[in-house]
Amino acid sequence: MKAAVLYEVNKPLKIENLQQDPPKAGEVRIKTGAAGVCASDHHIIIGTGTLPMPIVLGHEGAGTVVEVGQGVTRLKPGDRCILSFVSNCGHCRSCRTGNPHLCDTNRKTGPRLFDGTVRLHLGKQDIFQMAKIGVFAETLVVPEQACQPIPSEVPMEVAALIGCSVTTGVGAVINNPAVRPGATVAVFGCGGVGLNVIQGAKLVNASRIIAVDIFDHKLEFTYRFGATDVVNSREKDPVKTIQELTGGGVDVAIDSFGSAATTAAAVGSLRKSGTAILVGLAPEGATAPINMVDLVRNQKTLMGSYYGSASPHETFGKIVDYYLKGKLDLDGLVTRRYPLEKINEGFDALARGEDGRGVIVF
Repeated sequence: MKAAVLYEVNKPLKIENLQQDPPKAGEVRIKTGAAGVCASDHHIIIGTGTLPMPIVLGHEGAGTVVEVGQGVTRLKPGDRCILSFVSNCGHCRSCRTGNPHLCDTNRKTGPRLFDGTVRLHLGKQDIFQMAKIGVFAETLVVPEQACQPIPSEVPMEVAALIGCSVTTGVGAVINNPAVRPGATVAVFGCGGVGLNVIQGAKLVNASRIIAVDIFDHKLEFTYRFGATDVVNSREKDPVKTIQELTGGGVDVAIDSFGSAATTAAAVGSLRKSGTAILVGLAPEGATAPINMVDLVRNQKTLMGSYYGSASPHETFGKIVDYYLKGKLDLDGLVTRRYPLEKINEGFDALARGEDGRGVIVF
């Protein structure tokens, strides 16, 4: 089977013909339908995030079950599935306390399957799979826990995006009690995740949704998904502008980009008792300059949100329902399509800051 393999930081992905082991107990083989080109993959490519190499990247995807391993009863060949980039063990402390998206066993085993081994090889060389799935490949062997069956009405491209950017963005809003109907919301960063934060805010009837980015074309694109105001932070001070627009600051500010500047601005743009939610992954080791006196005297909250702040499978179900009822525009997120062989073009477009989401179609 063909897959895109990363061998070195700051080098293009290389298309290889890999050998793939059959699924073991509790695993399934998936024929990939679509895979999203995401900034989290780009972090690994440019070295601001680290994973062992060589590795098949890709953590935002969907496909069809073609084979099941021993003991798998929840899935069968022919099932169309969203793939979760966190397969939960169900037994660790995080899983037992209602946070399967933070599964300790998943983190410990990393890009290996739960038994600590890999299913991909190039001759004698073992090849890792990002997040136990590595969706930049024609077929995948993954834990059954990664798979969420979906109706036939959901296109593969849409299902793939639900696997990461939609759930991360929409989930950070709908699963957070700080975001109440009528709230004012600022969204810092209007890439794939940021557009879905905006959609989530619209879904819960936020009264004002202020999009912040450095590209005018991306800001214009946000109106399609529910933004009411836009701020180009290259041209205006976003904190001062948001305070002026809202008469003192927003109730909720969400940093979907992840940087020292955007996190500090998100906290600074809050009104008293406001909540800043950090969603985007910053480069490893990054820190943000937060005004500690402001945080205490104005009783602000800064919190993290990983993968939609809840069980991804539960959020997948909600999002599929919203999509089928016409409450989320997920088709409109896809602006570029590539075959696997042109995957590096997809990452070049991502790095340039083009609108919407690029998708690898199989």
